[in-house]
Amino acid sequence: MNLTRYREDAEEFVSALDREYYLHFSGQQDEFDIEPIYDRYAELLTTDTVQALREAGNRELLEFAVHGLVGRATKAEEAELARREAALELELDGEVMPFRQAAVVQSNEPDPDRRAAIEEARLELTARELNPLLREMLERSHSLARELGWRSMREMCEELSGIDLGRLEGQTNGFLEASEAHYEALLTPRLEVELGFGFERLRRSDFTYFFRARTLDAAYSEEKLLTSFRETMAGLGVEGGGVRLDVEQRPKKTPRAFCAPVRVPDEVYLVIARHGGRDDYEALLHEAGHAQHFAHMSAGLPMEHRYLGDNSVTEGFAFLFQHLAADPAWLRSRLGVTDTAAVEEQARAAKLVYLRRYGAKLAYELRLHDEPASLDPLADVYAGLLSDALHVAWQRDGWLSDVDPFFYAACYIRAWALETHLRRVLRERYGEHWFDEREAGDFLKQLWKDGQRLPAHELLAELTGEELDFSALLDDLGLVPSA
Repeated sequence: MNLTRYREDAEEFVSALDREYYLHFSGQQDEFDIEPIYDRYAELLTTDTVQALREAGNRELLEFAVHGLVGRATKAEEAELARREAALELELDGEVMPFRQAAVVQSNEPDPDRRAAIEEARLELTARELNPLLREMLERSHSLARELGWRSMREMCEELSGIDLGRLEGQTNGFLEASEAHYEALLTPRLEVELGFGFERLRRSDFTYFFRARTLDAAYSEEKLLTSFRETMAGLGVEGGGVRLDVEQRPKKTPRAFCAPVRVPDEVYLVIARHGGRDDYEALLHEAGHAQHFAHMSAGLPMEHRYLGDNSVTEGFAFLFQHLAADPAWLRSRLGVTDTAAVEEQARAAKLVYLRRYGAKLAYELRLHDEPASLDPLADVYAGLLSDALHVAWQRDGWLSDVDPFFYAACYIRAWALETHLRRVLRERYGEHWFDEREAGDFLKQLWKDGQRLPAHELLAELTGEELDFSALLDDLGLVPSA
């Protein structure tokens, strides 16, 4: 097999897909025209190619081919799913809103009953219009995993990613158990400030408004959003380059911020749809971590180290930058916030929700992708695990839409652990104002230039000699004494 030619064609394929993803999900075109792209590069994504890459021993390219083969088999459903999401509207009390913008409206809605009504309408549309397609895609991907010789999607993803998902679940279960007694006590004060009530009235629909944290809007003014971002990149000496910022509001723009590395390192799009307040700062900085990582990769790296590999690494850099939005030194320096206590308390509470949620998500997805006898009971499993983790009734309807492909939840979980170490190293070497130090920027550039050549645990071992362990988050949140 000619790996050089395969890499070249694979990079063209990934670039074409990412460009289409960017144009559609940034709201610039209605179509999500991926089917011709898959057809044009079909020879990259065949069972024969998978077998040849197995024999060649290139795990990253093998993972790419398998994921692409699944994508090719489900491309029609994926395109239709995107089309429906862009076209769907929901009506509430005579007001019509685009499906994709409903989450933004919900996060800014002060009336808890109206928040619940918006979410109910969104979930009803999800169950009726999206879940049938999502189930088709899930069943086809499970079938393909078996056809390719694995016993299950879980076994396939473990082998291809190199991540021991069972061990990771043991770590997240330990985190859930250790943080259980602290959870409501840590959240309740902030819930009462942001919502006006605690767990006695809390509904799932209240979380987006809680994360939005409108009481902190004075700290996170819209006027300083882009200025603080640019000053931070300049302080590190990482401004410019291939990063292209897209903050324009469009009706069909997805509410979920994203980074589209169309041509690494020269054409990388950072896309956010502004919700207002703290959310916008976190989203912009998170995607900036991705964008700078991609934009500073060495152009001479093989494509599998620029586009593929362990995404725990790029997510780790994203969480590193996102954390600045709650960093006292950054808040004082960039936003002029003198009393940072409320911001820090809110960030700590919100992070605990996310960590517990992703621990439950991993447990659920392991069951979903481990060859269940029937998918039908899984909606109740999903609702039960999330309800137990977050102490609030969790609706069943998201059991398919709340699943990222190929256990991407595991990348987030590992990235949160990696970020705690990266942040500590930067503070120890360059001080609490590391974001203003060119030497810190140079240090990050040295890490970024290697792309994702090393998986997260090997990168950490090389950097500090430590082991990647999710339990590090307990100490980071102050839930166990420091050693």
